[in-house]
Amino acid sequence: MEVYCTRPHCPRPQNYFADLDDITTLKTTQQKYCTTCGMPLMLDGRYVPTKLLGRGGFGAAFLARDRRIPGMRQCVVKQFQPVGNLTLTQLQQAQLMFEREAEVLAQLGNDHEQIPDLFAFFPVIVNSLQSGLQDQFFYLVQEYIDGQNLEEELVQQGKFSEQKVLEVLQAILRILEFVHDRGIIHRDIKPSNIMRRRDGKLFLLDFGAVKQVTNVAPGSAASSTGIYSMGFAPPEQMAGGQVFPSTDLYALAVTLITLLTNQEAIQLFDAYSNQWKWRTQVSVNSRLADILDKMLLPAANQRFQSAQEVLRALNSQALAPTQLNSPSVTLPPQPNSSNPVVPRRPPTQPAFSTLELLGGAAFSGFEGALIAIALFSLVKSPIITLTTSALILGILIFAQTRRWIEKFDLLIIPTITFAIIFFLPFLRGGLDILSVVTLAVAAGLVAISLTAVFRLIYKLLSLLL
Repeated sequence: MEVYCTRPHCPRPQNYFADLDDITTLKTTQQKYCTTCGMPLMLDGRYVPTKLLGRGGFGAAFLARDRRIPGMRQCVVKQFQPVGNLTLTQLQQAQLMFEREAEVLAQLGNDHEQIPDLFAFFPVIVNSLQSGLQDQFFYLVQEYIDGQNLEEELVQQGKFSEQKVLEVLQAILRILEFVHDRGIIHRDIKPSNIMRRRDGKLFLLDFGAVKQVTNVAPGSAASSTGIYSMGFAPPEQMAGGQVFPSTDLYALAVTLITLLTNQEAIQLFDAYSNQWKWRTQVSVNSRLADILDKMLLPAANQRFQSAQEVLRALNSQALAPTQLNSPSVTLPPQPNSSNPVVPRRPPTQPAFSTLELLGGAAFSGFEGALIAIALFSLVKSPIITLTTSALILGILIFAQTRRWIEKFDLLIIPTITFAIIFFLPFLRGGLDILSVVTLAVAAGLVAISLTAVFRLIYKLLSLLL
């Protein structure tokens, strides 16, 4: 049996042990060592590397077998060993990010069938090739997806059809919806990180945050520690700034236009006009092209704000199944780059995460209760109080939907209202301050509960319909 040594720079990493061809011997052997460098070959006592899959800045990936599982299932062993003369701080940061990849896979992979499962994460300490020193390596073991990534598929089969790209778009959007709902941004979507298993199912790979560590001179143009692949990253990511769900949507759109055109991303982007020039090279449904163009807008807040929002646009009347089978529309040439004309598109409804919805509900309930208490103490009329409170609350909710009120506003406004009631006792309607707080908090909790229930019902109906 061939066993591959995982020590970096091992002169002869391929090893062959005839006795391991016997399954019983393979399962019972305590350990085997590289015949060249002495590196232990059976990682964590159970994972036997058989083939090098690839090397990168983080280390290497190996195809392996788990000898403790019946049938010795195949798996992928990723080894963390960054290249370059990293500082101690950079090395520690890289290690933490490799551990973060394991945490993300543990959190996501076991809950989503299109993200590889995490099987193990462990360190290995061995004697260094330099006398008297020790080397420490970190390994994570994940599910092996037997198939081809889309980059390999593009090389073999050529440009993707519109229908094939649409299938990729819908599949990855559903995965991103799951990922983003858990507060995670992938940050490195590209054809090589999307794998098609032999049965056709697509998987999103590589949550390797260790790519944030770079070994470049401080102050240079490439000194950003942001994770990205050149050509696929939007401006905010290239600048090393904050990333958003729309950051992943941008990279996904670049991925799709490279699949449609079979051209590198850098060839499709016109730096002079700051526009993507791809529509003249393919014939696709005009509505699909508009959706991709919106995902490619330079400003993060101009794009779709969530994967769910893109899915809704895809399922709109303009992309109904009857139209998907109609002849493709050949689009007219793009305007002259010296005088670009960007078509106006109707504004889309802002998308809200679950946390934002629940936070807004808590704000509405708490603030509504304070307003109702203050109004009732002034007018002494339940009908006027309820009517006026409902009107004010409706205005506040509308302001939240338009994002006129968000983030710290949700704390500042109730704080000001509560301070007014606290310092003006006649606004309490005869209640002590503890009763006011209790009623307001109870109203906030009720609003959160109702919002959570309605959101659950909405998601269930969305799945059924």
